[in-house]
Amino acid sequence: MKPYAERRARLLAQMERGSVAVLPTAPEVLRNGDSDYPYRFDSSFHYLSGFGEPEAVLVLVAERGDAPAHSILFCREKNEEREIWDGFRHGPDAAREAFGFDIAHPIAALDEQMAQLLANATTLYCPMGRNAAQDAQVRGWLESVRKQARSGVVPPSSLRDVLPMIEEMRLLKDATEQAIMLRAGQISGAAHARAMRATRPGKFEYEIEAELLYEFRRNGAQFPAYTPIVASGANSCILHYNANNRRMQDGELVLIDAGCELDGYASDITRTFPVNGRFSGPQRDLYELVLAAQKAALDAIQPGKPYSAMHDAALRVLAQGMLDFGLVDRNLSATVDDVITNKRHLRFYMHGTGHWLGMDVHDTGAYRDVTQAERPSRPLQPGMAVTVEPGIYVRPAEGVPEAFWNIGIRIEDDIVVAPDGYQLLTGSAPKTVADIEALMREA
Repeated sequence: MKPYAERRARLLAQMERGSVAVLPTAPEVLRNGDSDYPYRFDSSFHYLSGFGEPEAVLVLVAERGDAPAHSILFCREKNEEREIWDGFRHGPDAAREAFGFDIAHPIAALDEQMAQLLANATTLYCPMGRNAAQDAQVRGWLESVRKQARSGVVPPSSLRDVLPMIEEMRLLKDATEQAIMLRAGQISGAAHARAMRATRPGKFEYEIEAELLYEFRRNGAQFPAYTPIVASGANSCILHYNANNRRMQDGELVLIDAGCELDGYASDITRTFPVNGRFSGPQRDLYELVLAAQKAALDAIQPGKPYSAMHDAALRVLAQGMLDFGLVDRNLSATVDDVITNKRHLRFYMHGTGHWLGMDVHDTGAYRDVTQAERPSRPLQPGMAVTVEPGIYVRPAEGVPEAFWNIGIRIEDDIVVAPDGYQLLTGSAPKTVADIEALMREA
């Protein structure tokens, strides 16, 4: 549990002397009747604790006078009857030992203990405005402290949102996190290869989704990181399509955006390939364009370069391709700068080229340097994890060459910024035309 203790220490070092931080995990959520959704902890809570059970709260107490900083976990007590029905519970004593907390209490003691911990504290750090029930609980704690005013006790003089502090920490992945994310990428890459081998004209999209989910789970991933997208034909031009219920036809492409979650960390891969195993001429033309755009984006990833550099590089390649294939500005004098300045590309490429990746698929951390008035794109640093996902989506429309209609292509990989460039996490997913066609030919 060393990484979690180190993270708690780093957060405590940022906190004001005499302050207290409180971070609850996610609640269980009812699905229907008496059945809950599969439980998934709060990412920031787990980042600092490693504790995966519901009904838990982490409290960090900064140095105050001669008292050293310390960590407290509130969690469910051992309960033989509930464990028969629902499974193992650590209980406070075992949780303190297993996860390296200084103190652990039953969750039922939280309100009483918080009234004591917040007495004469300087600042309370907590998630603010994220959950109405939690906000009400915090107000109750503060009111309990105020009732002690005749004894000379005062509540914290300020409230601060703790999440931005944790989110900035989460932006830089340590060696433990990078190792988990690499394994998640390998599992997801194998799942995409399995999907390619299983795809045939006449199959339903959901049959391919089942192949992905099987490969995730059989390799130890606990969940899909998000609802898989298996989008064939015209569905490939719907960015967040996930009905996955259409029968795939000969001559179409299928776009699959899917990744597993392993030990709390997401992977996020997109591959696009022909249902029959062979790219047509127009399909190949646009596919090679998107692949070239991704290469340009990857080449732009270096420590110190702005995050936006990869999008700018990919966009210029895509804009040139749009001109070359007659998708935009068929006027021979039009330039790439004309396309971008006039936003003509947005008709066919309407999203960014990536996003932070980590415990959340769209992970935490600011994309711009908010300390500067002009808010420039923040520079990349080693340890940042990001997706690289250019695409092109051509819907039927007047003036658009019919050969490209209903072709949607996205190619997405996960990387971690390294001191000399980047580490590719998802190289096990076939990507070149030759590799994809060879794999599907052998299936």
